[in-house]
Amino acid sequence: MRAALWLLVLFGVAVAVALFAGNNQGTVTVFWPPYRLDLSLNLVLVLLLAAFLFLYAALRALAALFDLPRQALRWRTQQKERGMHAFLLDALSHLLAGRFIRARKSAEGALAQEASLNAGGAGPANGPQVRALAHLLAAESAHALQDRSARELHLKQALDQTGPRDAPESHEGALMRAARWSLEDRDPQASVAWLQQLPVGAGRRTLALRMKLKSARLAGHTGEALETARLLAKHRAFSALAAQTLVRGLATELLDGAHDPAQLQRAWGELDPAERAMPELAIHAAQRLLALEGDAQLAREWLLPVWERQQVLSGLQKVRLVAVLEEGLESVDADWLSRIESAQRADPRDAALQYLAGMACMKRQLWGKAQQLLTQAAANLQDPGLRGRACRALARLAEQRGDEAAAAAAWRQAAQA
Repeated sequence: MRAALWLLVLFGVAVAVALFAGNNQGTVTVFWPPYRLDLSLNLVLVLLLAAFLFLYAALRALAALFDLPRQALRWRTQQKERGMHAFLLDALSHLLAGRFIRARKSAEGALAQEASLNAGGAGPANGPQVRALAHLLAAESAHALQDRSARELHLKQALDQTGPRDAPESHEGALMRAARWSLEDRDPQASVAWLQQLPVGAGRRTLALRMKLKSARLAGHTGEALETARLLAKHRAFSALAAQTLVRGLATELLDGAHDPAQLQRAWGELDPAERAMPELAIHAAQRLLALEGDAQLAREWLLPVWERQQVLSGLQKVRLVAVLEEGLESVDADWLSRIESAQRADPRDAALQYLAGMACMKRQLWGKAQQLLTQAAANLQDPGLRGRACRALARLAEQRGDEAAAAAAWRQAAQA
């Protein structure tokens, strides 16, 4: 469409020129005593146009001639800038390929090119960022080569080139790399110190939180590690299963770090409601409280949410729940006895509930019912520990009755279990 319009315009111009020049009778007379020169107006116009074009071309040629030094300087500057960027790309490529000595030399070459540009007064606008990246690449190569002095020198220079206001991304990147290097040096305190220099927003990024988690775990700060793991799970840095496993493991470490019932209660209070509802954590906390000779009633309170959902527990979880409840049967109250009895009646084929109900009856000196439940449980229990304890309880009941043959058979079954 555009070509067609230009064609129409050219046709119009040609027609206008033909109409003007074809019938133009005008002349131009030039008097140069003693001469007289008569020229047609059309020729004069053509000569004027030719003179204008010649003068314009001559001026452009002179301008290009006088601009040659500036163009040459610009070309040399461009070549240096291209060389600087080529050095940076080579440094990154060599670093990724594991050629750390070459990466370091390329990074130093980029720094030399940038310094040459600055000395010539043609430094790039992003010079501080280029210098920071080159120093970081050199520091990364030095770290891989175990040259800590060179690494620290380049890191300091990279941080000097950037700041929170000037090239903040490069500054934050340098701090994060320094934190990771400290982690690899097994120095969690230094890693945390680097991470604390990050702005608030950068400190909540997934990468920073991952390093903070590793630092806290390496330093043994379980509470801080647990809080960081919760943030990572909230940011969906892990899958749901991985996040749950990580949080559960850290919460277990927090509970294991308690050395008396008061510390254990404080650690339990630091957990979120969703974490306290995890069967593994509740059972472990109750078991830990009983091991520390804490209040058995408090342990049963921690276990109550798990007991109310005991139908959905796995076999191992139910065995652990029954074992923990068995430890506190000496002080069990009527409410818990009612819960145990109701659960056993609701599921009479559950061997673990039969065992727990039988041990509760035995503690209450209900010998006949205890023997009946324990006999059924011993025949159906899959867990060797519970089956062995059930057989030992039957052996003691038989000895109490004076039935030596039954007691001997029960002890044999206990030994086999």
